[in-house]
Amino acid sequence: MERMQNMTKSTRKRSEPLHPRLIKSAAEHDRALARVEELFTAKPGTAEGDELELWLLLIDAYESKEFPIDLPDPIEAIRFRMEQGNLKQKDLVPIFGSKGKVSEVLNGKRELSLTMIRNLVNQLGIPAEVLLQQRTAAMSPSLSE
Repeated sequence: MERMQNMTKSTRKRSEPLHPRLIKSAAEHDRALARVEELFTAKPGTAEGDELELWLLLIDAYESKEFPIDLPDPIEAIRFRMEQGNLKQKDLVPIFGSKGKVSEVLNGKRELSLTMIRNLVNQLGIPAEVLLQQRTAAMSPSLSE
């Protein structure tokens, strides 16, 4: 107790624990990340484990707001999933209905139908929110084609 009384205010301030709260700045974000690093080996169900979980939620909320990630273009998402699964265009015929439709969709000449979207969600696991969005102007073919 004597030692605590001998500490200056600035010394006490540095040693005070960081309490979880909403993160509103880059400096607070850095401090939160440092605290997570300190708590990283905390066991679930302990006070430190609960604190770690709370910090992770707060960091995720801040990062989602400050560093949003746009959804990928629907066609790019399909092409990415094809690459991941080592799929060829012919492998998509059951999803799209015909070889011609596969080609037209992948070349931006045909919009995805609701049936195609359902099949892509169910068979390739591409999120519906990605497939339902409008394609970007740079990716869409011009109307004069």
